[in-house]
Amino acid sequence: MGYRLSKIYTRTGDDGTTGLGDGRRVPKDSVRIETIGCIDELNSLMGMLIAQEVPENINGILTGVQHNLFDLGGELAMPGYQALTGESVTRLEEQLDHLNADLPPLQEFILPGGSPQAATCHYARALCRRAERRLLHLSRQEAEEVNEQALKYLNRLSDLLFVTARHLARLDGGNEVYWKNPRREQSHQ
Repeated sequence: MGYRLSKIYTRTGDDGTTGLGDGRRVPKDSVRIETIGCIDELNSLMGMLIAQEVPENINGILTGVQHNLFDLGGELAMPGYQALTGESVTRLEEQLDHLNADLPPLQEFILPGGSPQAATCHYARALCRRAERRLLHLSRQEAEEVNEQALKYLNRLSDLLFVTARHLARLDGGNEVYWKNPRREQSHQ
């Protein structure tokens, strides 16, 4: 494969537009570009999480997710192209089921935290939800150009990130941070 970019700046975006893979130019603040930006932010945060030395099994899952997020960004940059499939969603569900099997049932709401890795994973979950909302907005505007599997993928990914955060919080004897319901706290006093 040859070089994709020999020069980083092109000046073509100086007018507030950017190019899509099909040659169209769109405003940089369009819903499509905003959605691509959310996916890019999420992928970057996934890289920060992986760089925090997570266990090998979680590293493998998150690295695979990064590749899928890059593919999703490509889908959005090339309207009509689809890279994510039902198999991508199924793979996430299988990983989610595997990770969730060892966790105790939830009895309280969990606050983001527990460890730097768990907190970063919770932040990634929140960014994933934003990306999902943006993609849903785009799908309502351009339904024929948005892959239905991509919406399912982001929905499952946020669940996977929640369960992964629970795992990361428990590493090395750590704990999750539970929300304290003020009404329940008052009734126990």
